[in-house]
Amino acid sequence: MEAILFDLDDTLIVDEEISKSAMEATAGLAAKLHGADSGRFLIDARRISQALWLENPALDYCANIGITAEECLWGEFAGQSSDLTALRSWSMEFRTALFDAVLREQSLPGDDGSLAVHFADSRRKLQRLMPDARETLARLKPAFRIGLLTNGASDLQREKIAASGLAPFFDSIAVSGEHGTGKPRPEIFHILLDSLGVAAGGAVMVGNSLARDIAGAQKAGIARTIWLKVPGSEEYADVTPDQTITSLHELPAWLLSTNH
Repeated sequence: MEAILFDLDDTLIVDEEISKSAMEATAGLAAKLHGADSGRFLIDARRISQALWLENPALDYCANIGITAEECLWGEFAGQSSDLTALRSWSMEFRTALFDAVLREQSLPGDDGSLAVHFADSRRKLQRLMPDARETLARLKPAFRIGLLTNGASDLQREKIAASGLAPFFDSIAVSGEHGTGKPRPEIFHILLDSLGVAAGGAVMVGNSLARDIAGAQKAGIARTIWLKVPGSEEYADVTPDQTITSLHELPAWLLSTNH
């Protein structure tokens, strides 16, 4: 094995749990400012968000690139393409509409925008690494070329990477939003492999999503796949990884012993 390809969200940095924590913090502010029931706020926010998401004019683009509703609550979506322009405009409306509707579900006055700002600020402040992420990359770096393959909008994913402090470990980075295609399509895997100068047969893919990371890597001909099973947020699909781990701490010993 010459190269290790890593997913970013919920593989090297915490993503889903932070979005939940940011929403909980926003519910707490709604309780303080408006007297909202925070538990009901969280339930209604999830339901209304799902309904509003279907009105997204860039829904197909988001599905192709891998942009989520939660990311539309704090991403800027910089760029001049028609898809990004539509998404940028809609996401601003989405934030206002979501929190306004959640408050009105409790017969409270609508939000003046402060809850949307609070969510975005909280989401950024709460960012943190997955356990052992830095240590794992440091151990693997001397023996392998390291690539990062992440779905999402270019500016938002690049912001996450910069905030993580992990950028120096990567020999190459591929962000789906910069190439017009995302995991699980094989093309994005080959874009990263080509930039690393490594054939698919000499690479390993590590990620938390069976459907995107593992299935996509197998379709791309990646030699080995390793599923990071994150307790509480497992994504299941009809695919079998070569190895399953529950912590990044397990990874270096397995990879180094397998390579030898």
